Amino acid sequence: MIGDPGEDGEDKGNPLGEYEGERNEQGERHGQGKAILPNGDFYIGNYCKGLRHGKGLYVFRNGARYDGEWRLNVKHGQGTFWYPDGTRYEGEWKRDTKYGFGSYYYSNQDLYEGSWKKNLRHGLGTYFYASTGTKFMGTWIKDRMQGFGQLVYPRHRYHGFWQLNLPYGRGCFTFENDCMLHGYYTHIRDPEYDNVENQEVNEFDRMPKDAEDMNTKEDINKAEKIQNNFESPPPLKKGVLSLWRVRHVTRYNPDLLPPEPIPLQEEASVDSIPDKCNDDFDAVQEDLEKLEYLQCSEYEYTGEYGEHEYQEDDEEDKIPRPV
Repeated sequence: MIGDPGEDGEDKGNPLGEYEGERNEQGERHGQGKAILPNGDFYIGNYCKGLRHGKGLYVFRNGARYDGEWRLNVKHGQGTFWYPDGTRYEGEWKRDTKYGFGSYYYSNQDLYEGSWKKNLRHGLGTYFYASTGTKFMGTWIKDRMQGFGQLVYPRHRYHGFWQLNLPYGRGCFTFENDCMLHGYYTHIRDPEYDNVENQEVNEFDRMPKDAEDMNTKEDINKAEKIQNNFESPPPLKKGVLSLWRVRHVTRYNPDLLPPEPIPLQEEASVDSIPDKCNDDFDAVQEDLEKLEYLQCSEYEYTGEYGEHEYQEDDEEDKIPRPV
């Protein structure tokens, strides 16, 4: 797997690229070193038995780079990833994915701070919209606002329930003059949207008239089903608007507020990747046998590194306004 080093310590004819640095008795890259890969990527940092392990900087030929912790050749621990478009992620990683608490800085100056799971916003999190100065604080499930939360405006805020990025059901606005505006959001067709397939809006056509009585235990159970089936983000409903309907106004009373968002109950996760480079290192490699040596050199800036669906003009990030 590792080429034989020459007299000058560099690999001769190694398809994995040139290497300068420390090695162990078996000739494996071990300790501090620098590798220049055939595709133009390079890595500077720590190795353990031929794999990136510890702290290190990996720079892709397209300008993307990761500076942080590695375990068994994958991003694992604390680290920062810069994307060529100017966005960056700072936070926790697990097995090459954003996993745990982290902050994502978007090119349009928006900011998300909160929980992640398998590269998706998942759990409690706050999204700040730079263009309007507003922010959403609440529950995310598989990259979608789903569950209880708050939408904070400069001088008032909305408390309620979200369904696939749109407010839905009972909620209330609170204002600085110590009053509350109670009502509910319902979903209607967007008359200005032409490219709507019937199956995408039929669900809303059949929506009961008593939408103000939603956000019941049944709705919460539906959100939990989405959470437990963690495969890919559920599709957003296109051609749909959230319409606010007023019921009554009261003086501010915290007992009348909808429930606060709470952390998701996730399944227990066992971290099987060792932190230190020791004798148990080889035994764990069987669990990651599909990860080839210097795997990150094969990334072609697609998927996680190349496609951002959180652009300023995306429909899913537009803030619904009360009507």
